[in-house]
Amino acid sequence: MRRPFRRTNQDPRPEGAVFGPLPEATTTPAEPVGGASNDSAPAGTTTPAGPAGTPGTDDATDRGGIPAPAEPADTGRTDTATPAVTGTGAESARGPAAGGPLTDRSSHEPRASEPRASEPRAPEPRTPEPHTETERQPHPEGDVLMRETAHAPATEDTAVGTVGFLYPGYSAEDDVPRMEGLLNEAGGRVRLPLIHTDIGTDAHEVDALLEMGSVHRLVPGAGELREQGAQAVMWACTSASFVFGFDGAHQQVRELAEVAGLPASSTSFAFAHAAQAIGAGRVAVAATYPEDVALLFAEFLQASDISVTGVRSAGIITAAEVGTWGYDEVLALARAGDDPTADAVLLPDTAMHTAAWVTKLEEELAKPVLTAHQVTAWEGLGLIGRAVDCPALGTLFTTHH
Repeated sequence: MRRPFRRTNQDPRPEGAVFGPLPEATTTPAEPVGGASNDSAPAGTTTPAGPAGTPGTDDATDRGGIPAPAEPADTGRTDTATPAVTGTGAESARGPAAGGPLTDRSSHEPRASEPRASEPRAPEPRTPEPHTETERQPHPEGDVLMRETAHAPATEDTAVGTVGFLYPGYSAEDDVPRMEGLLNEAGGRVRLPLIHTDIGTDAHEVDALLEMGSVHRLVPGAGELREQGAQAVMWACTSASFVFGFDGAHQQVRELAEVAGLPASSTSFAFAHAAQAIGAGRVAVAATYPEDVALLFAEFLQASDISVTGVRSAGIITAAEVGTWGYDEVLALARAGDDPTADAVLLPDTAMHTAAWVTKLEEELAKPVLTAHQVTAWEGLGLIGRAVDCPALGTLFTTHH
């Protein structure tokens, strides 16, 4: 039985703080949130029911990610790609930079001409057949794809894990290279290339968000990320994914996976899977969005079998404004949205800087804090079977499953 959520009425602004306007919150009787349950999701969707999958496995759908479409095996070509190791961390005025180093299938040789009958037949030279194995991956439509993969010798380049970020507009994109630096300092050997998508209108309003998250706006960037060696693609936007609803968000990442030819997921699913992974069955939401949009996120979480104890809305319309917030504003919002009965606090906006402050926020609230960029990176690494122990990114990156 799902628990209803309630809105909180705390004002997150500390005395003397200057940041985006917060509307006066009102307290209303708690009502159950609507939204599709996992049981009602139609066939063909990937539902993140139950405990999250184990990051560090090869199965991209362990945490609900959509696997890449299958490609027929080709016994006469080379299939191995080795991404280049490039990129550096970035500096931000809002927190210390944590930049760091970023880190065939051969056909048989043509047979020699057949010897004449009168000549002795010499043994034919043979090229050893590369070892292959069959990899089973759940298909988003429910079928099982059989994909044959050639195993190339492990090299320094092939050991690098690359997760591509599709990021809407410009506001807190510098958190991505900051996370890359932190992960590599922890020995992660990862790359997080980022491509900006065309957002249309910068507004946390339903119609604008539906357009912002339409797949035709994501297609160009998905192709660029694949060219850069991405092994998985993340739609790094919370509001322009959950706004489609639980089933619509599944359809969005399914289409993205098909376009990119790679496993794909979004920040909304990343939040649901991350909460399940750390055992947070009850969460409090502290959102920068206007109230109507914040409540849609609560509905999405409820449809993922996560109870929402309360929702705090800061009423910010544009991502550009959220991107100007510093640590004091972020902490104030997190405190206002916290609930004593919640197992974790969720901060669902990739326009908000948080990567440098996750551990400080957790210390202040004395519980796990999940932030948009943090969960996006974690989800993407899970899609490529990479687990990194990185205490600088909080409880989520120190909990192994």
